[in-house]
Amino acid sequence: MTSATCGTCGKGFEVSADLRQRYPGWTPSECPDCYRKGNGGSSRASRAAPRARASSAQARVEEDLSIIEVLERYTDGPDTGVFTDGSAHPNPGPGGWGAVYVIDGEVVDQAYGHDPDTTNNRMELQALIEGTRLVPEGRGATLYTDSRLCSQTINEWAAGWKARGWKRKTGPIANLDLVRELYGIIESRPELEIEWIKAHVGYRWNEYADALSTAYRRDEL
Repeated sequence: MTSATCGTCGKGFEVSADLRQRYPGWTPSECPDCYRKGNGGSSRASRAAPRARASSAQARVEEDLSIIEVLERYTDGPDTGVFTDGSAHPNPGPGGWGAVYVIDGEVVDQAYGHDPDTTNNRMELQALIEGTRLVPEGRGATLYTDSRLCSQTINEWAAGWKARGWKRKTGPIANLDLVRELYGIIESRPELEIEWIKAHVGYRWNEYADALSTAYRRDEL
């Protein structure tokens, strides 16, 4: 545990190992009580998750917003498609997935779920699988994922692995059960395609899918 002093009430508090793992190098400015209550003029908008260091630059990280907060804050990015996201905190550990089907900026359908013991990559794959189920068969759609690994797995590598009996030259295929299931869906539904989208750059529906994937950690969706 790491000790810190609350900038609102002045009391000392301990920073949990989970927070230190999620946001290396960051120290909360408020204790948990003040964070929850929003005392001292803090608003929910100003209490977004901190930015974590990525080499020499500051990279945006998951903000743990509700879907209402996402819709109020973000407007950019594609407005049609199935947007998916998944995560685990810590990794491995409890995780969630989310998928939202949008046409011209309007939500058609959505789904989300939780696994008490999982990994980031499994949740990303599960989100894509569930996302395919939101689109009626025969209707074309792009499924967006911010996991480049998932995109490359299905679009570039899975065909070769299948041809070799679901083996790869460099060792076992991680999460093979989900990879095979998702690739089978994409093979049988050529009207669907998977495309990578950059994470946490303010794209409304990617952030919305993120909010769905972390809903299990909040009291509100």
